[in-house]
Amino acid sequence: MSDNALHDSFFALHHGLPRQGPGSDTTTRRLLALSGRLPERPRVLDLGCGPGRSALLLATEAGAEVTAVDTHEPFLAELREAAAARGLDGAVRTLNADMGALPFPDGSFDLVWAESSVFVLGFDRALAEWRRLLAPGGTLVLTECVWTAEEPGPTARAFWEEHYTLRTVAENAAAAVAAGYHVLGTVPQPESDWDEYYVPLAAHADAADTAVPGMAEAVAGARAEIALRREHGSDYGYAGFVLRVADPRWRTRPETDGDAAAVRAVNAAAFPTPEEAGLVDALRADAGAWLPGLSYVAEAPDGTVAAHALISRCHVNGVPAAALGPVAVAPEHQNTGAGQAVVQAVLDAARLRGERLVLVLGHPGYYPRFGFVRASAYGIKPGFEVPDEAMMALVLDASEPVPSGTIAYPAAFGV
Repeated sequence: MSDNALHDSFFALHHGLPRQGPGSDTTTRRLLALSGRLPERPRVLDLGCGPGRSALLLATEAGAEVTAVDTHEPFLAELREAAAARGLDGAVRTLNADMGALPFPDGSFDLVWAESSVFVLGFDRALAEWRRLLAPGGTLVLTECVWTAEEPGPTARAFWEEHYTLRTVAENAAAAVAAGYHVLGTVPQPESDWDEYYVPLAAHADAADTAVPGMAEAVAGARAEIALRREHGSDYGYAGFVLRVADPRWRTRPETDGDAAAVRAVNAAAFPTPEEAGLVDALRADAGAWLPGLSYVAEAPDGTVAAHALISRCHVNGVPAAALGPVAVAPEHQNTGAGQAVVQAVLDAARLRGERLVLVLGHPGYYPRFGFVRASAYGIKPGFEVPDEAMMALVLDASEPVPSGTIAYPAAFGV
C-alpha cells in the first residue's frame, strides 16, 4: 500500500465531518470572549481551518473578515459553499497554504486563530512564527492537546510519545510567557467537545468501505484513537490558550530587595494619601500575606520604576486565594500602558505560580480588560459594603470549582 493511498483514505474518512478535532461552538465563543475587545471589523486568520466551523462563527458573531487557511482543498471547498449559503462569501476568504510558510506581511491580523491544528507545527514553533502576524494589541488563540493527569498512565503515555509530545496547561502557559506573550486565559475543553468530533468520525468509520486501498488502515487508526480516549481519557484532554503579545515598551520583572524605596515612592506619588505605600510595606513584612515573586514592577526606558502591582494572599471561606492591589503608576507614566503591562505581568506570574483565583477591588471600567468579572457571579463577596461591580474575580485555573463565600484579607488591609 502506498503512502498516497493511506493519505487519500484518511481524508476520505474525514470528509464531511463538522469538525476535524475536539471543539464546539460553545468553546469557540468562550475563547472569543476571552480575547477582549476587538475592532469593529476584525481581521482574523484561521489556520488549519478544516471545513471552517470556527471561521463561520467568527465571521457571523464577531463581524470578522476571515482568511481561512488549510492545505486540503476539499475542506476549503466545503467552507466556501457553507459561507455562500449563509451569505458570508464576502466575509470569508480561503487560501490553500502551509501554515508554516505563510505569505502575509507582519501585523496583518487582529486575531490569529488555530483550533486543533497547532500540532502541525508544534506549540513553541507556532508561538514564534505567528507572533509577527499580529497587529499591535492582537490576540493569538490556540487549542492544544495536554496532559490532565499528574502521572499519566503507561498506555496513554506510550501512544502520545509515538505521535506528539504533550505538556500540561501550566507548562504551555509558561512557554507562552517565555516567548513574550501574556496569557489572557486558558479554557479546559469538556468531554462533549470530544464527542462532537469522535461521534461523527465513528459513524464514518462504521460506514467506510475497507476494500478501498488504505481505508482499512485509516479506519483502524481512527478506532484506536477513539478507544484510547474512551479508556484513558482522564490522562489527557484539550485546552484553549488565549494569548497577547507583551507590550515591548515596558520591561516587567519581580521586585528586588533594592526596589523597596522606589516602589514606596511610586505608590506615594500615585495616590492622594500615603496609605497605599504603607500597605505595601506592611504586606511585605507579613509572611502569611506576602507571596514571593508576586510584587512586580515595570521599568521606564531609563531603568527607573514606572509602575508597581502587588498580589498577596487572601482567603475565600477559608480557601487560599490571591488579592491584586495596590496597583500604582508614577504620574508621569500614567495613561501610557505601564499599568496594564505590570498588571498583566503579575497575573502571568500568579498563574505560573499555581494560583487559581485572583480578586480585586477596583475600577469596573479598567480591570475587565484583564478578564475580571463581578465576584458575585461566583458567590464571592467582601466583608464590607462596596458596589457590586467594583469587587471582581479572575479565575486562573478552572480545573477545580471556584470557592464561594466571604473574602478574608490580611490584617494590613484593616478590613
